[in-house]
Amino acid sequence: MHGAEIELKFPVTDERRFRSSASELGFRLETERTFESNTLYDTPERTLRAGKQLLRLRQYGTRNTVTHKRQSTNGDAGARYKTRIETESVVEDAEALAEIFNQLGYASVFRYEKYRTEWVAEGGGHLVLDETPIGVWAELEGEPAWIDAVLQQLGIDPETCSTLSYGALFNAWKEATGSPAENLTFAEAGALVTHG
Repeated sequence: MHGAEIELKFPVTDERRFRSSASELGFRLETERTFESNTLYDTPERTLRAGKQLLRLRQYGTRNTVTHKRQSTNGDAGARYKTRIETESVVEDAEALAEIFNQLGYASVFRYEKYRTEWVAEGGGHLVLDETPIGVWAELEGEPAWIDAVLQQLGIDPETCSTLSYGALFNAWKEATGSPAENLTFAEAGALVTHG
């Protein structure tokens, strides 16, 4: 799979109400709440990060994927939205691919975990709910006009939305809390996520 990814995150304070709203708006549940583990890879010099690229191995339930993301060079949706070019493929043996990365000089540099629930809109837009160790976030992925319309239908203030990655949100959380955690995992971040 290859293409532009346009998305926007926003915090969720009432999960039960959010899930109910998604159903009322006609979103179809695609994936029930599922544990997800992500590992980012880079060189010791962080050359991928410096080039605004990302290399990730993800385990989502029983499915493993490898993803490469890079900056969009044209057709940018604007600063309000996060726009990246994403290339992704299913991986049969994630451990073998991790070893290949290591042999090529790419080591694990950051891990993050969450419980993700996914919905799909009739027109193809995507809505997810991510329960992370540092809070609950929703993410809309689709065309900018569709994202804006869904935000309005959900009663979400656009000012609360963010284009930050979970890594950047984690760094801001660390700065605010003084946490020594190096990874956004439930064991390290030490925060309990409540399920409303």
